[in-house]
Amino acid sequence: MNIALWVVAGLLAAVSLASGARKLIQPAEKLAASGYGWIEDFSGNTVKAIGTLEILGAVGLILPAVLGIAPVLVPLAAVGLALLMVGAIITHLRRHESQAIVLPMILLALYVFVASGRFGLEPFTG
Repeated sequence: MNIALWVVAGLLAAVSLASGARKLIQPAEKLAASGYGWIEDFSGNTVKAIGTLEILGAVGLILPAVLGIAPVLVPLAAVGLALLMVGAIITHLRRHESQAIVLPMILLALYVFVASGRFGLEPFTG
C-alpha cells in the first residue's frame, strides 16, 4: 500500500504542478482558447491563485515526506487539492459542461485515496 500511495502521490504531484504552472504562465485568453472555457467566469487573479494552490499542493504531496519534516502535510495537501477538484466539478456543473467533469472526478478520487491512505491506512511514521 505504501508503494501505491507513493506512486499515486507522485503522479498527482506531476499533474498538479503542470496544471498550476500552466495557469500561472499562460494568459487567460490563451487558456480559454485552448479549452479552459471556465476561465471566463473568473478574474485573472483568481486563476493565478488556483494555479498557485495547485503548485503548493503538488509540493505538499511529496516534499514533506521526502524530507521527513511534518509529513502530516502530505494528506493535508491531498485534502486541499481534493477541495479544489470539488470546486472544479461545481464550476463545470454550473456551466453545463458534463464531459469536463470526468477528469476532476478522477483526480478527486485519487486525492481522497492519498489523503485517506496517509491519514489512516499507511501513515508516515517517524
